[in-house]
Amino acid sequence: MIRFAAVAAIAAVLFAAPALADTSGSIKLSGTVAQTCTVAVTDAQTQLNILAGSSNVTVGSVVETCNDGAGYTITIASANGGSLRGTSPTVPPVSYTTIYDGQSGTGTVNVTRSSAQFGKTATVAVTVPANAQAIAGSYSDTLTITIAGK
Repeated sequence: MIRFAAVAAIAAVLFAAPALADTSGSIKLSGTVAQTCTVAVTDAQTQLNILAGSSNVTVGSVVETCNDGAGYTITIASANGGSLRGTSPTVPPVSYTTIYDGQSGTGTVNVTRSSAQFGKTATVAVTVPANAQAIAGSYSDTLTITIAGK
């Protein structure tokens, strides 16, 4: 009986009907692109004229790259809230306006892009009103440029 079952199993394998093939098939392809947003900042090392004033003086440039199809935001933030501070705490600060790619503000400037950009160059400029009574000393501030996809 065991012999008969073994012979029947071998016969079933040898004489089985071939599997039918479909006339078409598909292969799903997929890939992923990670969001990448970067800025390359160049400091122009510009000296501002506080006594006579400086109007729309270029202080740097930024190259923006962001592959977010919905766009992105550039934020320019002043460490001192839009003021040049003297080296001594008794020296009054000097206010200024930041201009980024045509948009201006004091302290923080936000620029919104509505689509992806690759290698877009923008200019950073400042305007310092004339202050003939400025106290002697060095004044400074730091602008931080940040990019964020939507």
